[in-house]
Formats: sequence, C-alpha cells, structure tokens
Amino acid sequence: MKVVVDAFGGDNAPVEIVEGAVLAVKNNKNLEVILCGKEDKIKEILRGRTERIEIVDASDVITNDDAPTEAIRHKPNSSLVVAYDILKTRDDVIGLVSAGPTGAVLAGAIMKIGRIKGISRPALAPILPTKVDGSDVIIIDSGANIDCKPINLLHFALMGSAYYSIIYNKKEPRVALLNNGAEDEKGNELAKETFPLLKNAPINFIGNKEGGDFMSGDVDVMVADGFAGNALLKGTEGAVKAVISILKRSIKSHFWSKVGYLFMGKTFKEIRERVDVQRKHAGSPLLGCKKLVVKNHGSCDRVNIQASIEQTIKLHNNNLNQRIEEAIASLSEKI
Repeated sequence: MKVVVDAFGGDNAPVEIVEGAVLAVKNNKNLEVILCGKEDKIKEILRGRTERIEIVDASDVITNDDAPTEAIRHKPNSSLVVAYDILKTRDDVIGLVSAGPTGAVLAGAIMKIGRIKGISRPALAPILPTKVDGSDVIIIDSGANIDCKPINLLHFALMGSAYYSIIYNKKEPRVALLNNGAEDEKGNELAKETFPLLKNAPINFIGNKEGGDFMSGDVDVMVADGFAGNALLKGTEGAVKAVISILKRSIKSHFWSKVGYLFMGKTFKEIRERVDVQRKHAGSPLLGCKKLVVKNHGSCDRVNIQASIEQTIKLHNNNLNQRIEEAIASLSEKI
C-alpha cells in the first residue's frame, strides 16, 4: 500500500512533511510512502531513514503566488504535479497528501485525476468538534466550489454522508442543509431548490439548520455551497481562536486566575485536545475524485501529516470511492 506525499507543499515543508511520513511508516508496517520534492533536501532530512520510503526528485515548487491552473500546466517538475502524475499512472498508489496551495491541489485533482462518474464537482470536507463529547461535524463544501447548483449540493450530501459513516462508523449520519432558518421554506433560491432533492435522497436528511447549530452536536454533515461553507468554517475557527486568546489574557491578568490555572491544567489540556481535531483526522479529503486526495492546512506539522496519511489508508480500506459510486447509482435508480 503506497501513499504519495508532496514533500514541499506547506509552510513547514520539507522538514515537517518528511518527518510526518517517517512517523506514518513507523506506525504502519504495510505502508510505503513516496516523497516528491528536491531529492538532496529530502535525503538530508531523512538521514538514512529510508526503509519503505521512496524519493522522486522534483526540482520545482508551486507557491501561493502561482495561478493554480497555470501552475499545474506549466510547472511539470513541481513536487505537487509530479505527485499527481504518480497518483494517476501507478495502480499501487492509493492516494495523495499535500499541504500545498488549496487552489493548486484542487486544480491538479480535476486536471490530472478527474471525477468519479456521476459526481458533478469534487468538494472539501473538513472536520470540526461539537459541544457533545465524542461527536464531530463535517462541512461540505468548505471552499472548493464558490458558485453551486442544487445538483452539486445533492452530490455533496451523498459524499459527505459516505465519508462520515467511514470515519465514525455511523450507519446513517444526520445530514442538514445550511440555511438562515430551520423552516422548510426558508432560504435563497439555491436552498429552496436543494431542499426537496435532499429530502428525497437516500440519506438521513434532517432538514435546514442555521449556522448556530453547526457545532451543537445535532448535525453530523452540514451541506453548503463553497462560499457559505467557507465563511462558516473561517468564522468558526476565528471565534474559537478569539475565545482562547481572551481566556489566556484573563488568566494572566489576575493572581487568583493564575493559581486556579495550576489546578485546572488537566482540564485545559482536555479542551485543547478536543478542539484540535486536525491532530486526529488531519487534512480535508477532496471527495469525488477518482483517487483519494487529502489536503492539509498550510501550517500543518508532522503529526498532521502522519494523521493524513493514515486517514488516506482508512478511507481506502473502507472503500470510500466505491461507497460514493453506490450512492450515486442508488440516487439514479430513485430518480
């Protein structure tokens, strides 16, 4: 089982990316990792730790300043494009992991790998925690598709449901449509046209939900167009960071707060671990591609990379793409 990794994608590349690959190989005896990037730099970091690690030289790097589509076309020797070429041409490679620019990762997936038959558009599905212990929520789409049609949101719901059921071993995840009200007739034209499609789809659709319900624990899969989904995601992340920052300042500003913190260290550690879902599930899969592609946050570290590689293995072992194909086939039969 092989996973190809863009070793020079991300803010902390190549050190954290390479070290993450080493951790994944150590933790998974049947895994081989292919690292794409500047060979001399990768070897310098590995320092001889090459067991079940293959290096493919790629002299160029795609940056955030590059236009995504143009970069995929005109930087054939970049670490990301070389990784995509390997994913496309080698049957023994099950998936790709990259922390490179989101636009380039998306463009490469569409141009190099293509979509699963019947899927109108691939979509990103990041995981966030909820206020209920042991319960997380995914939002799909979170930015890959800014302008959407009802059929796109229907496909997002099918893919998100299949993905969630694998990650959490839940047979019928609760799927909701992001809206400005819970009533069936609420929303803009996109929401109103999408609602009946989701209601009649082979999923556990629980209706419209507002942004405030996102992390309530009542929703497993929140369906949205990429614009609204990204706004909800970034707003939520920003709010969490703001609250944590305010809490830290408040603790430092009072003597008794500092004393109390000494006794609540374990509690704060548990909160930090609960919020840091990335360390459990790492990247966001680009659902709907013919092969597995996992996009990491640009600031990810070695733990995130290891988790993303292991996430790719789990999705492969549980036949994610086959489940999506079956869901599309079931939808076609129902229509």
